[in-house]
Amino acid sequence: MRRGHLVYCPPHCIQESVLGIRHLQVFLLFLALVQAFAMRVNMSMAIVAMTDKAQENHFDWNMQVQSVILSSFFWGYIILQIPSGEMAAKFGGMVLITICIGVNSAVSLLIPIGSYYGGWKVICACRVLQGLSQGLLFPSMHNLIGKWVPLEEKSRLSTIIYAGAQLGTALQLVVSGFIAEAWGWPAIFYANGGLGVLWVVAYVFLGADSPRQSRMISDEERLYIQSSLGHVGTEHKKLPTPWKAIFTSLPFISLIVTHCGQNWGFWTLMTEMPSYMKQVLGVDIKANGMMSALPYLAMYMLSFPIGFMSDYILKKKWLSVTANRKLSNSLGQWGPALALIGLSYVPAGHVALAVALLTAVVGLNAGHYTGFMIVHIDMAPNFAGTLMGITNCFANCVSIVAPLAAGAMLTDETDPHQWRTVFYVSSAIYFSFNLFFVIFGSCEKQPWNEVPQDKDEEKNSHVEKKISAF
Repeated sequence: MRRGHLVYCPPHCIQESVLGIRHLQVFLLFLALVQAFAMRVNMSMAIVAMTDKAQENHFDWNMQVQSVILSSFFWGYIILQIPSGEMAAKFGGMVLITICIGVNSAVSLLIPIGSYYGGWKVICACRVLQGLSQGLLFPSMHNLIGKWVPLEEKSRLSTIIYAGAQLGTALQLVVSGFIAEAWGWPAIFYANGGLGVLWVVAYVFLGADSPRQSRMISDEERLYIQSSLGHVGTEHKKLPTPWKAIFTSLPFISLIVTHCGQNWGFWTLMTEMPSYMKQVLGVDIKANGMMSALPYLAMYMLSFPIGFMSDYILKKKWLSVTANRKLSNSLGQWGPALALIGLSYVPAGHVALAVALLTAVVGLNAGHYTGFMIVHIDMAPNFAGTLMGITNCFANCVSIVAPLAAGAMLTDETDPHQWRTVFYVSSAIYFSFNLFFVIFGSCEKQPWNEVPQDKDEEKNSHVEKKISAF
């Protein structure tokens, strides 16, 4: 058994640096997020080509109709957040993530035909269905990470997975214009749908819900993962969810608060920044796919050094797990809070400075991947999917409210002072909501994570501990 680490592991246990089946699972989940977010944002780019009056078969949709189409995804997205956490605990994350990508891919392939025969109402129905199925995404991811990723590798491997969201967004923003110009806007949806189908086929053959259920994993790697996570000798089963304990837990409430703060700032930027850049600074970033994608590419690139730094700090024992997560989260939320204030004072015409600050705002936000995002797993691995579903539900309600609040503050979109108010409010929310998490958050495993064992289970557990000690 090794000592001096977070866990004990037998001598024959594989070294964490060796590539194994867990890394294949991480790569597959990374690709799932790339696919999911590409399909989430493809409509925002495709709709420009779909309504282009220079095209012969364009759609004559006004801005109100376009706004309804673009928002319809989130109508479905919120519905399954909490139920999907429970479903992931009962059925396993693999089934749900396969359904998520499979449904999104099938609908993407149907959107071009549906738009011609059913108009914008059919497109809205398709986007609601895509949003509904993507409600399974993050709770399923947390469920699978909780089973596959050893404690010593959690920060960097979780970061690799979740960074797929930003890469998918960036790639879609960059390539959509080229695809539409070369083959027409339907090709955007056909490309996303076709790649999604290929992923589903690969995952069905190569994926597994847990190390225990994998047919490809070696005994050594399985034991390494299970020893690290404390899953040796345990069978997966649905545990009763302690709802009252969860909703009266101050550390969990702080998790909801900081997730809401993250979504307020991020979606204010996502929805309002193009208008600010055009109306105040005089540059149309929507007309430039690379300029639109640059902030998300920066977030993707910065996620890796932040993830490795987080694991290195834990390996060296410079900080506790809780302090380390709070440091990462503060970088991801207080950093953008300061950069937003700087962005609000950029003079008109200074496009390079504005884009640099915008890139810093979004790029630094990568800190939340090794911050609150994996605290769900730290504090209650048995209910990580359920916890993620709860916080994501609240946070995505905020995602809808934040752009509406910004719109209420902006009576004149060309007035820099009104935009400054929007940025100050977002900065204040970033700062105060993260401060609440810094004060009250915790990565300690919560008492309600453990479910009382019956007498037979206690006896078996006692015997296993004796064997392990021997």
